[in-house]
Amino acid sequence: MTRAGFVALIGEPNAGKSTLLNRMVGAKVSIVTHKVQTTRARIRGVAMEGDAQIVFVDTPGLFRPRRRLDRAMVAAAWGGAADADVIVLLIEAHRGLTEGTEAIIEALKDRVPGKVKVALAINKIDRVKAETLLALTQKMNEAFPFAETFMISAERGYGVDKLREWLAGQLPEGEWFYPEDQIADLPMRMIAAEMTREKLTLRLHEELPYQLTVETEKWEDRPDGSTRIDQVVYVARDGHKGIVLGNKGETIKSIGQAARAEISEFLGRTVHLFLQVKVRPNWLEEPERYSEMGLDFKDGNS
Repeated sequence: MTRAGFVALIGEPNAGKSTLLNRMVGAKVSIVTHKVQTTRARIRGVAMEGDAQIVFVDTPGLFRPRRRLDRAMVAAAWGGAADADVIVLLIEAHRGLTEGTEAIIEALKDRVPGKVKVALAINKIDRVKAETLLALTQKMNEAFPFAETFMISAERGYGVDKLREWLAGQLPEGEWFYPEDQIADLPMRMIAAEMTREKLTLRLHEELPYQLTVETEKWEDRPDGSTRIDQVVYVARDGHKGIVLGNKGETIKSIGQAARAEISEFLGRTVHLFLQVKVRPNWLEEPERYSEMGLDFKDGNS
């Protein structure tokens, strides 16, 4: 009998959700950077475990929203959690039970139906001593009735197989949602845009990455087996455009090269990537930009 279901990964920004998702799926479907709030859309990664198909919903990190985009991201995160068969709360071992995690636990009690199982995954366990882990496990389980607790290192892969096996066993019996070889339900156009945005986020500093977005405008699979991709980087100000372009276009050129290499590897074919930078002062207030990110513009209303 086959099983299939949805697993939501929730937690504070930078807890390691995207790294865990990519590790579970065995491929890079969610962008990973050292900056917080990188994941914007609910990216579904698909993993197979025996006869079970686990569809992971990688939600944006939960935090106190300030802007419309923040509010839409937090709404998407809770939407992903409420629709799931199982929820995994990811925390960082060395940070312990933070104020942010306490707030998430309180919200879990209010927002998530009692029948949904919630597991705890303590990540980055290589950063702390065993006695610290034991104390944290006890403290967390006193704060919330977790169905199970797992000690993992998403980056190194430690404990991840055990977590995936347990999740597979919790899913309802039923037909698979996706073909066996599919690893994500995001359109390739969006995955390619996310890969470019990751390179921008890694290269640029401070607030700028949160003031830009990337969209795939054209996608052409050519007869010779290669693909031409045209993308637009939208920024909010003229000054931002100059920073993204860099001196004599050097910055955008190196970002384009890095993105092209990663998209080529992901697709398994030659990619010709063309990037344009456009100033759109109000892109953060345009419904179409939110649709492109898989977010609901209305959720951004305060």
